Amino acid sequence: MTRYDVIVVGAGVAGSLVAHRLGKHGRRVLVLEAGAGDAGARDPAADPLAAFLRATARTPHPAAPWPVMTDLAGTDATPGYRAAGHLRQDGPLPYASGYVRANGGTGNVWTGLAPRMLPEDFDTETFGYGRRWPLTYDDLEPHYRAAEEHLGVAADVEEQRAHLGLRFPEGHVFPMRPLPAARLDRVFAERLDGRRVKDPVALGEVELKVVGTPHARNGVPDPRYDGGRGYVPRGRDGRPDPHSRCVGNASCIPHCPSYAKYTPLKTQGRWSASVALRDRCVVSRVLVDGAGRATGVEYRGYDGAVSVAHADVVVLAAHAVENARLLLLSGLAGRSGQVGRNLMDHPVLLTWGLLPEGERAGPYRGPGSVSGFEGFRAGPARRLRAPFRVEFGTWGWVWAKGPVDTDVWHLIAERGLSGAELRRTLGDRLQRQFTLQFEMEQGADPANRVTLHPTERDALGLPLPLVTYDLDEHVKEGMAAARAVSDQIFALLGAQDHTDYAPAAAWPGRFEHRGRTYGYRGAGHAAGTHVMGDSAAGSVVDSWQRCWDHPRSVRGRLRQHAVGGHLQPDADHGRPRAAQRRAHRGGTGLPRPPVVRRRPSPRTRRPFHGHGSVPRPSE
Repeated sequence: MTRYDVIVVGAGVAGSLVAHRLGKHGRRVLVLEAGAGDAGARDPAADPLAAFLRATARTPHPAAPWPVMTDLAGTDATPGYRAAGHLRQDGPLPYASGYVRANGGTGNVWTGLAPRMLPEDFDTETFGYGRRWPLTYDDLEPHYRAAEEHLGVAADVEEQRAHLGLRFPEGHVFPMRPLPAARLDRVFAERLDGRRVKDPVALGEVELKVVGTPHARNGVPDPRYDGGRGYVPRGRDGRPDPHSRCVGNASCIPHCPSYAKYTPLKTQGRWSASVALRDRCVVSRVLVDGAGRATGVEYRGYDGAVSVAHADVVVLAAHAVENARLLLLSGLAGRSGQVGRNLMDHPVLLTWGLLPEGERAGPYRGPGSVSGFEGFRAGPARRLRAPFRVEFGTWGWVWAKGPVDTDVWHLIAERGLSGAELRRTLGDRLQRQFTLQFEMEQGADPANRVTLHPTERDALGLPLPLVTYDLDEHVKEGMAAARAVSDQIFALLGAQDHTDYAPAAAWPGRFEHRGRTYGYRGAGHAAGTHVMGDSAAGSVVDSWQRCWDHPRSVRGRLRQHAVGGHLQPDADHGRPRAAQRRAHRGGTGLPRPPVVRRRPSPRTRRPFHGHGSVPRPSE
């Protein structure tokens, strides 16, 4: 069969959720995935854990490696980096996040953190930067709850209400109780709660308070959930598993051995029989009729064979970069001139060190981060610098310096240690390691964009994506404030600061600002490239993630959708799961969406300005 009710391009979080909901309502759905499928996801005979343990490279699907999307390295020459992989770059600074071409997408390798956005995040224009969402926190709140039910989120409502100002319905609780604090969280709470640090950019003080982060991984179910009906955790393949729990494995990325962390493969395990997955299929063009309605897609197998499938509705859920690339390849949705623009991430400033001798951070146990400081996300300071979350990195220095092998090499090759002294020194060093991860908000800037490379082609003959990216002053000022906060935290702890953004090859995202060197990593939180808005003149999709440029059918539905976090007007610190969940209810031939309360457009609103001269990363 080549005709379906709906074709979904991409089997990541958004695509898997859309297909699940459509299939639940009896729609015939074809999901086209560019990467290799995972037999273990739907074939009980295959065991992904066994494959993971046998593999020499710890990838989610060891038997099916995917193309390198960034292949990014730092250099000593201008512009300070080299990008030679699938994602080519020509900007002043590199877009430092990669993405995954495999069934389940980047949802296979996410951290599992599921914080909500703050109410004020939806309107950063009032702080002089970014774009206003065509939605409010209250519009999305019910969809947050639906997403948290599907993903299985563990957190404390009262803590989120008290320390982040989030609004919840009276009596609401998360499906599961919060995960236990890591040892590092307890050390920080004991030593730092109630202490104040100065923000040198905003010229104010912030009180430190350790706050738990919501997690999309199984904890202890809360019997009060759903009006006292409780919650049953979902284990492997999304099947109910009352005993599934996070048991503290530090291999959540890429694989959670206890299947406690949510991945799109759990959603796929719940697909109905009317949903079909076809992997190794790279969609190369969206087909449209004479009236501009999407009617299907053209796609290519790895052998180059070209096929066509038709449907009433086409849903693009192929990642910020690949969605934009596909729209550009198809010459679609171009009326606003915003396709491919406003690429955002959460650039992460890392600092790392050792607790004082005799103290233990307890690294390499449990999720990569359980708690953080949330006091730098909100308030008038964001007028002057990018707001940021502070995550406590509990996997030692892995993200900053590499695996433990790096420490072993340092002690042997550079300090000449061996035998018992090597073991003692290594043990002491590892047990005191911690990392602070300052995750920056980045506002929409149309200059940060994805285009088609004019000459370079992939193995199928399609133009490679070309990214132009930079950090503006707002983001750089945020990093300056974050580094100053880090200095004060290290001093309060009496910790040794080992932060050093060298060698250049290890830090492609490196820059000088006001005489100090900063290095950043990408969080993998790609956003933008087909932003949503309240008019066709300045955005690509509406608040239901329907493309403005494609006419309505007689049934009042739009024919093409672009879903996922890629349409966010700003890369605020919450994850885009609620917006994705909301899109699943809108316009795809399912129950009609409720009437959305829209804000009137302010007469003085700038169409989009990114941060301009004012400054600017989380799944």
